[in-house]
Amino acid sequence: MESSSETAQHLYTQLEASRDPFLRRGREASELTIPYVLPPDGHTSSTEYKTPFQGVGARGVNNLASKLLLALLPPNAPFFRLSIDNYELEKAKTELGEIETQEIKTELEKALAEIERSVMQEVESEAFRVGAFEALKNLIVTGNALVYLPDEGGMRVFRPDRYVVKRDPMGNVTHIATKETIAPFLLPDSVKDAVYRDSKEDTCDLYTAVVRKGNKFMVYQDVKGIPIDESFGSYDIDKSPFIPLRYTRIDGENYGRGFVEEYLGDLKSLEALTQAIVEGSAAAAKVLFLVNPNGTTKARTLSDSANGAIVQGNAGDISVLQLQKFNDFRVAQETMRAIQERLSNAFLLNSSVVRQAERVTAEEIRMLSQELETALGGLYSILSQEFQMPLVERLMARMRKKNKMPKLPKDIVKPTITTGVEALGRGNDLNKLDMFIAGANQIVGPEAVQQYLNVSDYFTRRATSLGIETEGLIKTEEEVAQANQQAQMQALASQLGGPAINAMSQQALAQQEPPEPTEE
Repeated sequence: MESSSETAQHLYTQLEASRDPFLRRGREASELTIPYVLPPDGHTSSTEYKTPFQGVGARGVNNLASKLLLALLPPNAPFFRLSIDNYELEKAKTELGEIETQEIKTELEKALAEIERSVMQEVESEAFRVGAFEALKNLIVTGNALVYLPDEGGMRVFRPDRYVVKRDPMGNVTHIATKETIAPFLLPDSVKDAVYRDSKEDTCDLYTAVVRKGNKFMVYQDVKGIPIDESFGSYDIDKSPFIPLRYTRIDGENYGRGFVEEYLGDLKSLEALTQAIVEGSAAAAKVLFLVNPNGTTKARTLSDSANGAIVQGNAGDISVLQLQKFNDFRVAQETMRAIQERLSNAFLLNSSVVRQAERVTAEEIRMLSQELETALGGLYSILSQEFQMPLVERLMARMRKKNKMPKLPKDIVKPTITTGVEALGRGNDLNKLDMFIAGANQIVGPEAVQQYLNVSDYFTRRATSLGIETEGLIKTEEEVAQANQQAQMQALASQLGGPAINAMSQQALAQQEPPEPTEE
């Protein structure tokens, strides 16, 4: 590949200006929640971060990131499914000869299930959840994060102050540039001598550019304006190792806005009220005894006397200094409690779900929790398209490159996401199914439901709503019929005895066997 006329450092510097408003807002949100997520400008490894007076923001961010992580990358379960396009399969039938389409589909589904398990083993072995959790916290606080999945190793996350991105009017990525601070000895030999010769510093800035050209992403790196020849390469659009994420999609903007930014007003108010109450409480906790200088009681007598001692003095000469701010603190406390409740609801903290009452039913808690979870449907949608789907494509490309999985027909086999919004949809189907069965039992009775309900189909739909694989778990119609026949034979054997059953069995076998041909 030929080198680009524009260096990665120049591209990074050119796109920095459009990123600054988002960085300022993100740092403000980070300061009120988790300060190290997006440190202040000019920070170093020894920078001391300002500690917020309230912990609701940090608790909320960690709680919401944990919920999203479990929804997007559930443990011990695939978050995607390789589905077969029946239309494309029928089109390919003419090329496959006389083989039945159903036989092909059955064999494909078995092979795809093995591939799904292999991809999930890759997720577990490379500990992608650690990087995903870091990326989700960046998304919630700042609204932006860049995920990098190299050909070898796990996941790396770039903070918003370490990368820039440019998108077209449709939101598709056209340019990405990153900035890394590394030690010069880590550079390739082709540029190491030049960097050491020009500078005696212990670190240097390595710039990486990702530029879209046609249906490819061109990648190249440079340091101090010196291109690194070994870094030049290209990737297909859907297999790029660089995945820029955003919390919200805003038309015409290159970056997203964070979840915390939407509640920045409440967080600022809560921070100010908490600081006022904490500092006021510390002042009110200070105890000072005032002694009348013209009275008969001496200050030394008061300070030197042990607890319970009997001394001479006048109680009227002694008073205690008080702030007399109880009512003011109470107003601030009530306002702070209302703001805290709003933020707890926004961040899906469990304590906010339960209402203050003597009796709170489990069904009430479940419905409130589900209502709050459903409110994240918009976030699930954008993350399924901009995080989960590119992650699956990139992982499968990595595994194909390592010969860990075969190349799949792109037109026939396509990955689909089964968590996030899809899981919410299945949960709603499950609730409707349960409501239907419960209502039918109340209106027509269990006997009518048992008469008209297809139990096998009901089990299948319920397992699908819960995301459970039914193969090998639920008996087929043939297995149920065979089990019923065996039960009838055993019951009949207990009534008539063994000889009678043997005679009936021999008679049934004789009826099934064809008659022997007779010699003419």
